[in-house]
Amino acid sequence: MRLRGKKNIRESLEKQPDLVVLEPQKLRGRWHEFFGNENPIHIECGMGKGQFISRLSGNNPNINYIGMDMYDELLKRGSEKARKLWKDEKGMDEVPNLALVRGNVEFLDKMFEPGELERVYLNFSDPWPKSKHGKRRLTHPRFLMMYKEALNDIGEIHFKTDSLSLFEFSLNSFSAAEIQMRNISLDLHRQSLRDDLVLTEYESKFVAKGMPIYRLEAVVGPKVQEEHRRLVAEDLAAQLRRGTTKNYEAGDDEDEDSESDE
Repeated sequence: MRLRGKKNIRESLEKQPDLVVLEPQKLRGRWHEFFGNENPIHIECGMGKGQFISRLSGNNPNINYIGMDMYDELLKRGSEKARKLWKDEKGMDEVPNLALVRGNVEFLDKMFEPGELERVYLNFSDPWPKSKHGKRRLTHPRFLMMYKEALNDIGEIHFKTDSLSLFEFSLNSFSAAEIQMRNISLDLHRQSLRDDLVLTEYESKFVAKGMPIYRLEAVVGPKVQEEHRRLVAEDLAAQLRRGTTKNYEAGDDEDEDSESDE
């Protein structure tokens, strides 16, 4: 996506060091210093206009959030949205648990030390439909290895898309990387709008048109993998006692963890 720049956007961003980070590599290993606490850090790679990450920051003050994008115009829109949300709902001029970062996921390892993140959100990333562009997809194995390195022992990746081809590609990528998946949905809002989840701008538009949303959660960190295996084993044993079985990788939509982080 190309955005036409507007005058004084860069100056506006430079005046917001409390919220906007233009050189994230300088904070590698020091993000908890930036936030002033030891709370977990969740990042959205490709935040768009910032609705998703701004809403999460307001919903969950005990989690630190990072919204990353490459475009100054999107950072500006995101900063305006975040400040308005916190002003309207919290009566605060500051946004204490959010950083809007100008950056490219290609250089994620230059921005974060191993284990510095707890969750990665990938929402409606560019599907790059041509086969020759497969390495650019944000669920390509080369990116999955970057996320895996940056995530801590309970790290997860939450992925949503409207592209069936990208979702199929991603399922294969996660499987090839030996990353377990849960809560796989082929039509997230099939029964009704999931008001327990935070929607992006794109998602709201797609749902209004009746388009299916594909979603999964990938358990990456060793501790969360161990917990996932334990729960699956317990569930399997319980269902065998009842004489029933189900698809454990896909899970049950009604039991799906929400993006409220509660």
